[in-house]
Amino acid sequence: MVAQLPDPIKIVRRAGDVRIHTFISGFTGDNIANTTHIIESKNKLVLVDGQFLVPYALQFREYANSIGKKIERLYLSHRHPDHWFGLGAAFSDIPIYALPETIEFLKQHGEDSLKDHWKMGNLAPKGLVIPEETVRAGEEIIDGVKYVFDEVIDTEIDFLLTIGLPDVGIFVAQDLIYSGTHLYLTKYMEHWIAILQDMLLSEYDIFLPGHGFPADKNEVATNIEYLSVAIEAVGKGLANENFKRFMLERFPERKCPAIFDIYMPRLFDNASEF
Repeated sequence: MVAQLPDPIKIVRRAGDVRIHTFISGFTGDNIANTTHIIESKNKLVLVDGQFLVPYALQFREYANSIGKKIERLYLSHRHPDHWFGLGAAFSDIPIYALPETIEFLKQHGEDSLKDHWKMGNLAPKGLVIPEETVRAGEEIIDGVKYVFDEVIDTEIDFLLTIGLPDVGIFVAQDLIYSGTHLYLTKYMEHWIAILQDMLLSEYDIFLPGHGFPADKNEVATNIEYLSVAIEAVGKGLANENFKRFMLERFPERKCPAIFDIYMPRLFDNASEF
């Protein structure tokens, strides 16, 4: 099974005095293009998220090690397992930072999440790593680079960490945007649109997603369109397979349709909340 996994995609972009490394798992089959990032400054590396499947987590760590600089820390953006499973496979030896709500969730439910994914076999980690460092909204200078941290609530997830690098025009959005792939939809779509609209008005130029390729404001606008269409479809009574079929026909260019089957049971259990 491991041998059938597609090779990851690696992208490097220079922005001012930093280099941004983006590592994307495959877009094929059940893979949902998990995207993790490395912010490389003069002397240190800051990583964002840890991948989902063990082989990709190990390759992401190997890639980070190959850069030849100290891994200062890793930031976990949120509690969805496709972002933290890989921590247990490849990053237990470095400081991991997360929002307090994310840490508390993993303490309470992390082991259950691991057990729920038993069918993944060796693709899932053997153990749980809980971040020990807390990050809160604010600013910090790391190796000469200004980081702006924020906590965004009620979008693709209830609590999400975003990281801005204002001096180089980079915004680490993670699952606020899905770049070229179908979105994981939630009951918070209207508020999610409002957050994306604020991003369109920001001074950031490049947005690093949690799924897919680095994006510009055109992709942010396309995510707004996608969410707006989804809200309208739900309002017309489309649900489950009918909803999936409609969205696939409406957005045939977007990849990773397997994500529908992950979120639809949750979304339509609460359809009345839209």
